[in-house]
Formats: sequence, C-alpha cells, structure tokens
Amino acid sequence: MIPAAFDYTAPSSVEEAIRALADAGEDGKVLGGGQSLLPVLRVRLAAPSVVVDLSKIAELRGVREDGDHLVIGAMTTHYELQRDPLVREHAALLAVATDTVADPQIRHRGTFGGALAHADPAGDLLAPALALDAEMVIAGPNGRRTVSAADFFVDFFTTALDQDEILVEVRVPKYTGWGAHYEKFNRVAQAWSIVAVAAAVRVVDGTFAEARVGLTNMAATPVRAHAVEAALVGQPATADAIRAAAAHAADGTNPTSDNNSDADFRKHLATVLTSRAVLAAAN
Repeated sequence: MIPAAFDYTAPSSVEEAIRALADAGEDGKVLGGGQSLLPVLRVRLAAPSVVVDLSKIAELRGVREDGDHLVIGAMTTHYELQRDPLVREHAALLAVATDTVADPQIRHRGTFGGALAHADPAGDLLAPALALDAEMVIAGPNGRRTVSAADFFVDFFTTALDQDEILVEVRVPKYTGWGAHYEKFNRVAQAWSIVAVAAAVRVVDGTFAEARVGLTNMAATPVRAHAVEAALVGQPATADAIRAAAAHAADGTNPTSDNNSDADFRKHLATVLTSRAVLAAAN
C-alpha cells in the first residue's frame, strides 16, 4: 500500500525538531532509522500529518565516554553500535545483543534510540538496556530530563516519551571486564525473539560477584530477572549453580500466548535460555 500524504521536515538541531513536533501536535511522528515507522505507514496503521526526520541532527550520533558512563546518541545505528570499540569494551552486552538484530541491511539503517522508543517487547535491545541500568535522556519543550530504563518502558509499544519529546541519548554505566551474552530463541533466522535473555556477569576467583539479567518478550515490557541475579551472587560459577539460579527466571513474569508460543512454553524457555546465557557470559 501507499502511505497517506504527510508533510516532511528534517531539522538540523534538537531544538528545531522539538518545535516541529510541538507545531504538529498529536499528528506528528518522529522518524529515526525508519525500520519500524515506514512499514506502519505503508499499511496505514499510522497516518501522521507531519514526519520529523532526525537523521540530519549530528549531535544524536556516536558513542563517547563521560566518566564512568558511556553516552550513546539515539541516532547511532545498530551497525555502529556493534562495532564501536568503547561499547565492546565497556558495555559488551549491547554489542552482542545487537549482533542478533534482523539482518545487515536493517542494522545499517535502524537506530539504537529508535528501537528503544518503539518499545516492542520482542525487540532485542530493550532487555539489555534494562539489565545494564541504562538511563534515557529526553528532550522536550521544557528542557531535558533523565529517565531510568525501568521507568522508560511503560507498556506494549509505550514509553515515558510525551508526544512533543524525543530521545536524544542513552547513558550506560561501564561494565568493563564483565562477561556478556544474549541468548535468543526464534523460529527462523532474523525473526523477532519468542524469548531471549540478556546476561552480564562479573566473576571473581570463580565466584559470581555481580549479575545482571534481562528478559525479552516475557511481559508487556522488558523484565529484570532479579531472583536469578540474587541467586547467582556469591555462588560458584558452575553449571549446577547456574541451573539452580536459572530456575527462577520466570518468577514474576507475565508472558502472552500467541501463534508462536503459549505462555507456559515461554516460561520454560526463559529458564533454559537463562541457564545458557549466564553460562556463556561466565565463560
């Protein structure tokens, strides 16, 4: 199908983009990489009067260090995120999770911030951001504000972003020296996750000192597996200890049933994939 007619603007600054969204009101849409928005426009599930393209705003791209954090611009592409040396050194979980996103063409166009703002519960970058305690920096008419990942994801395809706000950057604490792995289960290559697990661990002298575990597609938003994390810390980094901790992966989750899987199977997958992800992260 052909999208409904709309006006198009490509501002060169965050301030211009915010003004354009404010002028458009509820009929404005933000265009990041376009990998989520354009298919929706084509089938007319969305019919905005104005599309605000962020691709010409230079400050929204790239990765930099800021003390004990990495700052990732919202318009940084998946391809750039995969290969950035700072990300691989200090936030390896983001790099390995991005390796599983769709295919090379999508990764060259899709953006980190766009994936987070789209908030698809099956999306592969939400759970890693949550597990790493990322913070979202949001710009709007009243200035900038920072929202934790735990508060940013509100519901299915819903975030803390207001209509006239944009995600400008993501702040991620450094996890230098941590092991990381993203274990994804899908029916065919390059498909959305039926269930996936993001795991980052710090092992000292053969014992888990710290652990971060996030679950993909186990609720309306990404879920932090706090029970697994608590069960791992202080335990030896052995397969038996990991399996015992992973048994708690589905605690407190609320997965849906659909054509790909029912809720009970997703809970089973969560325990199996958590065991695999943590074992791989612990090397």
